[in-house]
Amino acid sequence: MWRSLAYIQKKLVYSIPVAMITGLLVGYLFDVSFLQSFILPFTILMIYPMMVNLQIKKVFSGGDAKVQLVTQLINFAIIPFVAYGTGLIFFPGQPMFALGLLLIGLIPTSGMTISWTGIAKGNLDAAIKMTVFGLAIGSLATPLYAQWLMGAAIDIPLLQIFQRIILIVFVPMLAGFLTQRFIIRKYGREKYRTDIGKKFPMISSLGVLGIVAVALALRANVIIAEPTVLLYVLLPLIVFYGVSYLISTLIGKYFFNRQDAIALVYGTALRNLSIALAVAMAVFGPEGSDIALIVSLAFIVQVQSSAYHVKYVDKLI
Repeated sequence: MWRSLAYIQKKLVYSIPVAMITGLLVGYLFDVSFLQSFILPFTILMIYPMMVNLQIKKVFSGGDAKVQLVTQLINFAIIPFVAYGTGLIFFPGQPMFALGLLLIGLIPTSGMTISWTGIAKGNLDAAIKMTVFGLAIGSLATPLYAQWLMGAAIDIPLLQIFQRIILIVFVPMLAGFLTQRFIIRKYGREKYRTDIGKKFPMISSLGVLGIVAVALALRANVIIAEPTVLLYVLLPLIVFYGVSYLISTLIGKYFFNRQDAIALVYGTALRNLSIALAVAMAVFGPEGSDIALIVSLAFIVQVQSSAYHVKYVDKLI
């Protein structure tokens, strides 16, 4: 079982398209309105395991204040406006697609931020802090940014978004922290680090695939009737990630040492698509299927682009 889950996690760039195609076929052939009730269970399956490995204690170590400050300035003073501007250019008259792109731009860092930083031999402690800070700030700032930038085009349920973020981010964060402490006390830190802790991201991948399949199933009839919508959504995603990587790589290269620069790139260019997807489906329901579509496709672009960036990181930074 764990070997299969590890393979799925490692091959997300292929697993996600399979989940998308499966969702499309099921949604086209059957009445899938009942799948709406699966959104919360899949959300918990996606978010909670990710929180178990969050190293909150690392946040309180010092020594890298400059890179942490610049990272969050990029995350909340630059990237959201790149997303918003890209949405204005590519999605005039399509506010839900534009909101989906904005949600991607508002919630920084993913579980892979730490992994890619480690693979590229960057500052791992700095990446852990970026992940915690970015997640906390992004969760609180997302409803406010959404209301500010998109409130004129879409009715943004501000209170409902706050409530859902508390439910899908902060409650699992607390539960994950308590689970981590329990495992370490019962089995020891070494067993947690080398064995048990590695299993939780695999479980999280199942939640991602489940949410992606549900999102596409609920939107299946429209997509199959107009398959060009996939290309319509992919191009702005490629532009958004391209600009984000360019900004982060240049700032990292010219203002920080190599290790800090690598952490900065993966702490800003990568986004927390799991939470963006969970917010879209939990808050907007079937009406959020356009948002869910663009976030689902973003998984493919993000995984592929980060893999290429790691491959050429020595030439880029």
